[in-house]
Amino acid sequence: MDKIVVITGASGGIGAALGETLAARGARLVLVARREPELRAVAARCGANAHVVAADMTVRDEVQRVIAEAQRRFGRIDVWVNNAGRGISRMPSELTDADIDAMMTVNVKSAMYGMQEVLPHFKERGAGQVINISSMLGRIPYALPRAAYSAAKHYLNALTANFRMEVQPKFPGILFTTVSPGVVYTDFGNHALHGGLDSRSIPGGQEVGIVANAIANAIESGAEEVYTLPGARERVADYYAKMGVPS
Repeated sequence: MDKIVVITGASGGIGAALGETLAARGARLVLVARREPELRAVAARCGANAHVVAADMTVRDEVQRVIAEAQRRFGRIDVWVNNAGRGISRMPSELTDADIDAMMTVNVKSAMYGMQEVLPHFKERGAGQVINISSMLGRIPYALPRAAYSAAKHYLNALTANFRMEVQPKFPGILFTTVSPGVVYTDFGNHALHGGLDSRSIPGGQEVGIVANAIANAIESGAEEVYTLPGARERVADYYAKMGVPS
């Protein structure tokens, strides 16, 4: 895979596994997260073609710095993966302004900054791919304590679709991909705002390598919508059909 790929939230979980998967396929990587020691450990597993940039993707200036550093190191960016995110454990009736602000900042604004700031580079080249890591909770809001997270991922899905509608008529070579995993066996639950269940204790989840492979395949295929769980697409269609929403 002759691609330069920027992965945010790459210090653990899906981002780290994706880095290792893409490195094995020949990609050159820019690994981004706030935790530099953890990033460097991931980079060591990815090999010589992995470059580390410690940065906070909720700060637009930091996103701009990542883009400049990626271009300086590799000359271009082919794929931008918005993977930085965080969950929450609080019932919808108990949510505070601060809870909503936190969920929107890390799960939506970070991705919006990435899309907006990398877009001029993609337009100049006439090609590029944005991959936004969403969630099945962005399709079906079935986990009550994750209500604010679900709302943020619904917002991200709509934003991704609208970027596609705006950009592709003039720049068909610029792709926007939404990836919707279910429960993934990582530290995600442990790091949720207000605490939470360890994701690895929830039945029916997936190993992180399966999700990483699905994302890597989306880079190679250019798919617009990716579900990593078997039967997930049909589950979503059935959910909306029962609500009387045509598929």
